[in-house]
Amino acid sequence: MTEAPPKSHGRLSIQASARPRDLIEDNPRLLGAWEARVITLFPEAFPGTLGLSLTGKALQDGLWRLGTIDLRQFGEGRHRNVDDTPSGGGPGMVLRADVMGRAIAAAMEGVPEDRARWPLVFLSPRGRPFDQATARRFAACDGLTLIAGRFEGLDQRVIDHFGIEEISLGDFVMTGGEIAAEAVLDATVRLRPGVLGNAASAEEESFSDGLLEHPQYTRPAIWQGREIPPVLTSGDHGAVARWRRDQAEALTRARRPDLWEAARKDEE
Repeated sequence: MTEAPPKSHGRLSIQASARPRDLIEDNPRLLGAWEARVITLFPEAFPGTLGLSLTGKALQDGLWRLGTIDLRQFGEGRHRNVDDTPSGGGPGMVLRADVMGRAIAAAMEGVPEDRARWPLVFLSPRGRPFDQATARRFAACDGLTLIAGRFEGLDQRVIDHFGIEEISLGDFVMTGGEIAAEAVLDATVRLRPGVLGNAASAEEESFSDGLLEHPQYTRPAIWQGREIPPVLTSGDHGAVARWRRDQAEALTRARRPDLWEAARKDEE
């Protein structure tokens, strides 16, 4: 009688590594390509939507690189614990300083020490709001390391020790920082040379000049009785430019008075 194969028969053996894991390993590695590294408890969440459309094509073409650092492998004890109860009491759990410290050391290995060239960012609801100017700043760097938070947050000593920059997507709380990290990377990568293809697309978008974008139209010329504004089909490029500017200003005044006031101050 043939013995049954062991339960492990045919299964892959996986060994933890402190090195960032490249998510598309067969892509070309272009010299000087912009690189993102994400410290996360859920590396399987990446590349997610970043692997689609223009950012996905750019990733496959080697215009940028993406790697994940699995926080769990730096955990304590047999169960690889990464969190503990808050000092002073209270609900929830806090990411441990020693665990995150080891993960950051691994994530920042081989990158420039100058944070202006390679920022280290923690996605946190208490952080400074992420905006288009920040995306442009990140896109001009050599790379970016993001920490996708979980639970009640991260031990403050880690933030202070590493001089971590805190960034928020807005005044709301999410379960974790993975979706926020993808949003930051999407907004940043699309500004890198060659990703959009048409550089003018990025120049005319919302927030590029401090204003919301003007309304957009395309075919058919009439839909449900609604026409495309005649100025857009007039062939008068000067009139089109003026119309778009007027529309952008009107929308910004109505929907984002904060942006409108900031734009006016910049012009003064």
